[in-house]
Amino acid sequence: MDGGATGAVDVAPPAPETGTGKPQRARFLRQYELVERVRAYDPNADEGLINRAYVYATAMHGSQKRHSGDPYFAHPIEVAGILTEYRLDVATIVAGLLHDTIEDTDATPEQIRERFGATIAEIVEGVTKLSKLELAPGENKQAANLQKFILAMSRDVRVLLVKLADRLHNMRTLSYHPKAESRRRIALETLDIYAPLARRIGMDRMARELEEYAFAEAYPEARAAIIARLESLRSEKGENVRIISEKLDQKLQALDPPARIYGREKQPFSIWRKLQRKSVQFSDLADIYAFRAIVQNEDQCYQALGLIHRTWRCVPEAFEDYVSNPKPNGYRSIHTTVIGPGNVRVEVQIRSESMDYAAEVGVAAHWRYKNESYGFDAEGAARQGLDPREAVRSLMDIIEHGGDAEEFLEHAKLEMYQDHVFAFTPKGRLIALPHGATPLDFAYAVHSDIGDTCIGAVVNGEERPLRTTLTNGDVVEVVCGPRAAPVPGWAALTKTGRAKSAQRRLERIAKREEFIRIGREFVDAALHRYGQALADVDLDEAATRLSMESVDDLFFEVGEGRLKGTAVAAAAFPGLAERIRIDEERSPMEARKARLYVQGGDLTPGVSLHFAPCCSPIPGDRIVGVHEPGKGIVVHAIDCDRLAEAETDSWVDLAWTDEAKEHALAISRIQATVHDARGALAQICKVIAENEANILGVQTLRRHQDFYDIAFDIEVADTRHLAHVLAAMRTCRVVREANRIRG
Repeated sequence: MDGGATGAVDVAPPAPETGTGKPQRARFLRQYELVERVRAYDPNADEGLINRAYVYATAMHGSQKRHSGDPYFAHPIEVAGILTEYRLDVATIVAGLLHDTIEDTDATPEQIRERFGATIAEIVEGVTKLSKLELAPGENKQAANLQKFILAMSRDVRVLLVKLADRLHNMRTLSYHPKAESRRRIALETLDIYAPLARRIGMDRMARELEEYAFAEAYPEARAAIIARLESLRSEKGENVRIISEKLDQKLQALDPPARIYGREKQPFSIWRKLQRKSVQFSDLADIYAFRAIVQNEDQCYQALGLIHRTWRCVPEAFEDYVSNPKPNGYRSIHTTVIGPGNVRVEVQIRSESMDYAAEVGVAAHWRYKNESYGFDAEGAARQGLDPREAVRSLMDIIEHGGDAEEFLEHAKLEMYQDHVFAFTPKGRLIALPHGATPLDFAYAVHSDIGDTCIGAVVNGEERPLRTTLTNGDVVEVVCGPRAAPVPGWAALTKTGRAKSAQRRLERIAKREEFIRIGREFVDAALHRYGQALADVDLDEAATRLSMESVDDLFFEVGEGRLKGTAVAAAAFPGLAERIRIDEERSPMEARKARLYVQGGDLTPGVSLHFAPCCSPIPGDRIVGVHEPGKGIVVHAIDCDRLAEAETDSWVDLAWTDEAKEHALAISRIQATVHDARGALAQICKVIAENEANILGVQTLRRHQDFYDIAFDIEVADTRHLAHVLAAMRTCRVVREANRIRG
């Protein structure tokens, strides 16, 4: 698209072809070229150190080859080249050259430390540890990888920067990898971990490139469909966008100096992610077309905003001021969406030159000369709203809260992929939260201890339920209780991974305490049966015999049912072993099937449990139970319209069991509005099948002149799977709309 007389088109580099298509191999940087790149921004750089590292890396990697056939040493050289594009210090550049030597050659950490110094050795060792984790398969590896990333980044952000550059070059050459399965695994890992972490520290340029390469490999059909829709949209609305471009450029010529205007089109992966997350149709996306106005300083940002709003009608709910309220990664810009000719919605981003540079390279924008040495300016970064350690503080909290690998990964991804809303403490401290956050999320963002003891909230001077959704500008006062305890129904009251992981930790603690109490009672009863009293028995030796670290661990195992009280009695008094007869495991009582999948609340024996047909909840939906006379407890999705008719006092807090989340397939109904074209139904069925959903039934609901509505009953694993199917359907040219329907 045309950005106007002073404009340019801001596009990402094209993603490589996947499968058998191979990009042309590029020549790698020569030694003198790398040195010249560094000295261009750091004239005092240690040229000798860079030269030694370059020679050492090429010598150590020797005759090793990459999948492309290039000498292996071309890879670390190109990684170092990527790091020079972000103007990083010599230690980081040298670490980039050496990052694979410990892992893939005979080099040792001691040799690196002796030849290149302790700082460089620590960065290289940090990157090496991260790389070794990539060799292990499975989701536990992915979680461990992310945990190591966060810990390494909290100590020295340069470890993460080298690893991101390493991954970027690997993605640029991914199509040379011979195994399609491995290519897709690497691409999905890039989308789940590497790109979000790059964006977490404000490196938007790198995140975009990582996403586009990975999207092309992981979801080639979806990407092709989106590109086709974009091409169609250009032909439909291109003229209106051109008119807006020219008028925007004309209006902002009034500034002194005039603003520079850049036009950009939303990237295919960004469109795909929004289709998944926001349940909107392709044609409803307001920011497919956007302009970036680059001005001289902060004052001109607001002058430009006034000129734009006096020219076109703005969309109030689409206005964001990240200049006065920077994002946690230091991003500063004004975003506004206006309605131009032909009713075309266009987003305009307004920022200064320094804001634009920081928005593209994030934390890397803060490497500069200070006190006659070139390095990271932590104070300058903090003034701009970016502290690398603060950027991962919430992720560090999730690590500290414990839990299994799958739980950590779920919470960390929630934390990394969020748009923001800004609220304030009574003393005026700004708290950035994801859209949809509640006062409980706010409490944990202030401090983990405040979240652990939160029992209520006052929002804008009025006492409000903890399920209240916060909006920009809310002032929130947290009401705390005397002790830390999980909040009933916390799963439906939290949006951030930080709050969810903390509440799960409290729940685990409460659960452990309860099972220890129950186990103690079982052991007491078993001992009493054989003439012994728990108060008179030292169980430390029994715990050792049963391979338990403590007596509390022993009680916990008994309370959970993994160990019998009589087994403890036998371990405490070996002479009783002959007298003790261990009962055979009894078969569990037959229960209604719903109880296999739902837990929590008032699910006492004898109370029947049913799924509400009005909302058809599936795993991943937030659920509550409602007491209904004659029916027992009816399980509803939290957004079910019928809940408005029920008194909240009758609600029962419920959650899905592991059985539901790991082994169940649920039936969901979706409705698609489809153009009346030959083969349309076959296309949609193919998309559903390609996204691993099973069609159980198809029904035509309404037929119109040019399109018709079809309902599909499909089997999905959970709401995430359903969102994936819907997003894929929305990329089909024959599909006008696709949505989940209830009942």
